[in-house]
Amino acid sequence: MTQQGVRWTAEQVLALAPDAASRKAGSKLAAAGPWSGTGSSDEGTVWGLCKGSGSKPYQTIIDVADSAGPAYKCGCPSRKFPCKHALGLLLLWAGDAAAVPSGQAPDWALQWLSGRRTRAAARTTRTGAASGATSADPEAARRRAERRADRVTAGATELEQRLTDLFRGGLAAAEQAGYGLWEETAARMVDAQAPGLAARVRELGAIPASGPGWPARLLEECALLHLLDQGWLRRDRLPEGLAATVGSRIGLTGSPDGPPVHDRWLALAQYDTSDAHSSLTTRRIWLHGLRSGRTVLLLSYGAAGRAPELSLPVGLAFEAEVSAYPGAGQLRAALGERFTAPEPSAARPPGITPSEAAARYGAALRDDPWLDSFPVTLGRVVPVPVGDSWQLADADSDLALPLISSARSRPGLWRLLSLSGGLPVTVFGECGHRGFTPLTAWSEESEGAYETVGQAVALC
Repeated sequence: MTQQGVRWTAEQVLALAPDAASRKAGSKLAAAGPWSGTGSSDEGTVWGLCKGSGSKPYQTIIDVADSAGPAYKCGCPSRKFPCKHALGLLLLWAGDAAAVPSGQAPDWALQWLSGRRTRAAARTTRTGAASGATSADPEAARRRAERRADRVTAGATELEQRLTDLFRGGLAAAEQAGYGLWEETAARMVDAQAPGLAARVRELGAIPASGPGWPARLLEECALLHLLDQGWLRRDRLPEGLAATVGSRIGLTGSPDGPPVHDRWLALAQYDTSDAHSSLTTRRIWLHGLRSGRTVLLLSYGAAGRAPELSLPVGLAFEAEVSAYPGAGQLRAALGERFTAPEPSAARPPGITPSEAAARYGAALRDDPWLDSFPVTLGRVVPVPVGDSWQLADADSDLALPLISSARSRPGLWRLLSLSGGLPVTVFGECGHRGFTPLTAWSEESEGAYETVGQAVALC
């Protein structure tokens, strides 16, 4: 149940927008003028009628308390989710309680909600039936797994030979061959049902054009790819946890096998990445357990240009269970049963120093050598320019972490600078060998601090 009167912030609403254009258009609709028949319920439903270009207003409804994140329905023809009308209504709901009062949902909203519950129950029934069918024939599942393992082994063996040929001919040959060589190799890994290998091979193709020092970077990435190949080919000699990590890096999809952890989970960050080769959008959501202190990663996918279904705006907390996926040092988890709707929270994870952050990333590499970054929360840091780049400097020492080179071109950096104003802030992000990626920030709880004291400010 959503507590009536506990509404989201504008920052949390805008974090749902699929792009900058939607944020701008939605903000223009965050006034009472174009709206009529607005209302909200204790169950977390928000509805309203928005005047459009036609004779009939658009019927807009949002289920804020949906178990997979906010769900939307609007009569407009937009294919974006949420559309500008849903964003505008949520912004109005967040900023003006009088404009979206508590009340009884109209029939058209109740009809949509009823249909959603019916479909959700049907999906649960189908999922349970499919799970029962799978467990009823474990021998068939074992044979399928063996056939795929054989294909992956053949692909890894072929990739090892191609890496050997590359080093025999010299790294300069990679620059002359161009991207086509790597794209063809990646396609072979896709055929071998090893999408993780395919993705890493494609990354190799961009290195020769990445500027000075590319041979060293290519050598490093080839070494990691060789290590992954050998880990798969010798997986029977690895510890169980490391073998599971190798499988996940290869691209094998497992099932969460850890015991459910019941906690109050705070949404720390949410951002999407796109794969141009598969038209797949991947949403990464970082959660922090306020009682357990654990940080876990949820992944949600959207195909063919559709946004992933799971959405948890930054700064919301909810009671739920999560279960970990197998693998040494793996942070990925699956969201299980949710016991409360997401609600705004002023909580934040405890911060650590830059040196402790680097040490944690180093320790994580022991369990997963292919790890690009590790989630950490930096406490009492100040963004400081250094030449053409930026770093987060410890306010109490002379240590600092450099930001990734692309941070300069992201609007999140300027939001971070505005939040800090030269004063220490708490910043959550991903610490890796390329630098620190800031994702969320909080101001210090002191007099004269930024106006959103206690509230998370999304930087991504």
